[in-house]
Amino acid sequence: MTRIRELSFSRLDVPLIEPFGIATGAQVVAHNVLVHVRFDDGTEGLGEAAPFPAVNGETQESVLAVLPEAARALTGRAATRFRPLALAAREAVGAVKSALCAVETALLDAFCRRAGLSLWEFFGGSEAELETDITIPTGDVERAHTAALRARDAGFGTLKVKVGGTDPEMDLARLRAIGSAAPNAKLILDANASLSADEAVRLLDALDELRARVVLFEQPTAAEDIEGLRTVLERGRVAVAADESARSAADVTALARAGAGNVVNVKIMKTGVLEAWDMVAAARAAGLGLMIGGMVETELAMTTSASLAAGVGGFRFVDLDTPLFLGERPLVGGFARTGARLSLGEAGPGHGVRASAHSGKPATVQG
Repeated sequence: MTRIRELSFSRLDVPLIEPFGIATGAQVVAHNVLVHVRFDDGTEGLGEAAPFPAVNGETQESVLAVLPEAARALTGRAATRFRPLALAAREAVGAVKSALCAVETALLDAFCRRAGLSLWEFFGGSEAELETDITIPTGDVERAHTAALRARDAGFGTLKVKVGGTDPEMDLARLRAIGSAAPNAKLILDANASLSADEAVRLLDALDELRARVVLFEQPTAAEDIEGLRTVLERGRVAVAADESARSAADVTALARAGAGNVVNVKIMKTGVLEAWDMVAAARAAGLGLMIGGMVETELAMTTSASLAAGVGGFRFVDLDTPLFLGERPLVGGFARTGARLSLGEAGPGHGVRASAHSGKPATVQG
């Protein structure tokens, strides 16, 4: 029986081209963590943790603090029984879900490499391609206009605009500048839980003719404000996605029962891979639409998410753009990108991503 021989980890610090800002904070460097697992037959796998303090309070240090316990819990166990391994990893890392994501990804990568499968095939191989949006982070009007021009010229048909956390008039000015720079683009608004329901509806109403191009409002209200999500859905007359409000399959079921949104944003970094997979099943059972997203991640985590979405199929909204914001590329491989198109058919085995010499020396814990 193949067993886990070791689990190791290292810092993965990647400078960004420009600050990646949301309503609650910004990153100028992605302080991520690379996880490496090795089976006793020599098969290896890689995973990535991408903590984002402004979103979930997790940091690189909190990830590094729990990974030794995960290594102790997993070393020596049967390598091909993924669900028991994922449950053991969940107990070991506790609330640090980005660490859980990294461990689960590394295990799945090694498992699929051993089997000669791509991760996309493992999840079902439904669709070979996805079309992602691109994010316009927070900032001034000129920066928003310039970013929208670049996105238009690069072939992106959907722009995701960060709103909230600022003067509402600034949000309106930015949105109008973006709309004029990319006149044919669809718009997704993402408030990262920073608005009240009334503020969100007022923003939509103030957009006038631009409002017709808004195809989704992502997490307009606070995570616990379920009534607020329902209010934006009903009064705003726009599709509403739950992100911060949806952190488990149980959350998805509860949101569906409450009529609080009609789309779920699935992020492996906020839940782990196994729970994200279960959330997809729960959303489908409840008749909710699907969105795939992420934190500030490299190709490794982004390809894992893309493999889940394209493998299962049926994701209407795709937000897998953060590799475009990286100033360095310490990892290579994964999905092939042409403009907004992400191709999974040639990725693999596993997720197909490998580390370059810049990804750091792992801190090894062996059994």
